[in-house]
Amino acid sequence: MNSGNEVYDLIILGGGPAGLTAGLYAMRAVLKTILIEKATPGGQVAITKGVENYPGFEDISGLDLCDKFLHHAQSYGLELIRDEVISIQPGTERHSVLLESGKVLQGHALIIATGGTPRKLGVPGEDELLGRGVSYCAKCDGFFFQDRVVSVVGGGDTALEEALYLTKLASKVYLIHRRNTFRASKILQRRVADSGIELVLDSTITRINDQDNAVYSISVENLLTGEQRIIETEGVFIFVGLFPNNKIVPPGIAMDASGYAITDDKCATNIPGIFIAGDLKQKYAKQIVIAAAEGCTAALAAASYIDEKKSEIK
Repeated sequence: MNSGNEVYDLIILGGGPAGLTAGLYAMRAVLKTILIEKATPGGQVAITKGVENYPGFEDISGLDLCDKFLHHAQSYGLELIRDEVISIQPGTERHSVLLESGKVLQGHALIIATGGTPRKLGVPGEDELLGRGVSYCAKCDGFFFQDRVVSVVGGGDTALEEALYLTKLASKVYLIHRRNTFRASKILQRRVADSGIELVLDSTITRINDQDNAVYSISVENLLTGEQRIIETEGVFIFVGLFPNNKIVPPGIAMDASGYAITDDKCATNIPGIFIAGDLKQKYAKQIVIAAAEGCTAALAAASYIDEKKSEIK
């Protein structure tokens, strides 16, 4: 374990696909690098049952893919510590990172790859029934709903993937989406159409109802007709996007209206030496391969920045 105030060439914050790929490329660039991750490396991908669209792997579990990312990066000697970043203090010479353990690490460059967390519906009953029928991870909690009726909310790839996964466990699956078309890939839409999942389109959940302190039903409103209905269900799995984990992003870094960081094509922010990659970054699409590519880009750009910085000092 390192002592406080140690200086690194590069500090990577976050151990998802973007952060781990950045670590791999940083080590290949012979940068003194440390990666900080407060939880299990892999991020959201680690809780994905099946990944079918990462090049080179026709079908691999998210956890196995993340393990390959991690082992590859560590095969080059990447140092990884489990800790939580409390704050970042940008500097002219070096940037400082304060950890929950009390340590302060300094780096010539930083890559922030802290990703995102699931967005909530914000309806009555959602928070109160979390863990008692409300979930944001079918792969984690689907086992508890074998032979039961469940509902999935969302219209993207994750929502449809999780709904399809639940058909293997639940007696019935509803898929609720506020529009009449899905954002998900066409292949997933075809699979859902053939799966027996009941679609509830142009509709939104207005309340999650309980009985005996567990989910019993959901109140649903059709957004076109105003019709109200009650759907009896024991599980509600919510996949309506991610909220960017931007708490530690230093003031002064440009952000869009949704809280995503704005960077150039090198993943560089408007503060020299601070780069952002992965789902925290403003972009067109959120895919594992895109996050990995951004991790590579950020690391290569950081290496160039560090070389220039050191040459100036000489």
